[in-house]
Amino acid sequence: MALISGVQVFESLESFAEAGLSCGLALGVFDGVHLGHQAVIDAARGVGQVGVLTFDPHPVQVLAPDRAPRRILASLDHQKKILAELGVDFMVVMNFTKEFAARESRDFADELFATGVKRLAAGEDWSFGKGRAGNMTCLAEWGSEAGVEVVAVEAVELGGERISSTRIRKCLQDGDLEEAAEMLGRPYSVFGKVRKGRQLGRTIGFPTANVVVGEEQLPPNGVYVIEGNGIPGVANIGTRPTVDDSMERSLEVHLFSDEIPMEYDWDLEVGFLKKIREEKKFGGVEELKEQIAKDVEFARKG
Repeated sequence: MALISGVQVFESLESFAEAGLSCGLALGVFDGVHLGHQAVIDAARGVGQVGVLTFDPHPVQVLAPDRAPRRILASLDHQKKILAELGVDFMVVMNFTKEFAARESRDFADELFATGVKRLAAGEDWSFGKGRAGNMTCLAEWGSEAGVEVVAVEAVELGGERISSTRIRKCLQDGDLEEAAEMLGRPYSVFGKVRKGRQLGRTIGFPTANVVVGEEQLPPNGVYVIEGNGIPGVANIGTRPTVDDSMERSLEVHLFSDEIPMEYDWDLEVGFLKKIREEKKFGGVEELKEQIAKDVEFARKG
């Protein structure tokens, strides 16, 4: 068991059971932790501590890799941070393999009940076990026999359509930060490590943090008003055409603070509030510097 961002993390049902917690447990894949996921978590509250049981890697990456999304909305570490802010006490992160997927649904349910959990909550269409034969109706029936309350949560909709991670990814691809934020209940953000970059920003008066976000989905290329760990700033997503025209996309963040660490390998969550402009190639570094100053002024005015 580890403690990360205030959230206990159990790596198996056995270690979770050994903790002897009085709790409710939300079940599912919480990529993005959007309003639909939050409804499931809320349904698990009220019987002591509240936790989330999820899977790593994402089940579709194991069972149907050709249909798996190329990008995710929130890495496991990012989920831990978001869940802590939502008041979740712990996570059970189960290693998802083909062998695990082949288990009989009743066997998995009985293992859940044996942990001592008092309430289980999941989306009404959640399924599990070999051939996805287990469903919420089965779980409620078996839970009644075991003395465990089971709550099936209706889908949460926005504009008459179900909120889903797939729908949020599409909004991000289209640059629709507003609708993505509505479905998430917060601005869309990415989470990564600050790594050493070219350090050009320091030489022109706008030091930047080069943030490596792994598999998380970035919005389209451009310059954005952002918050980084709660500090306002601006960010550029793109290939830096004025300075090196790289083929690789990068995320560079300039925060409006004099207390930014000079070392590397620290965690930064970048929330995207508004797009300022498209990325473009300037005539030189001085022209780029002038435009960055205008971007910063725009962002500071809100």
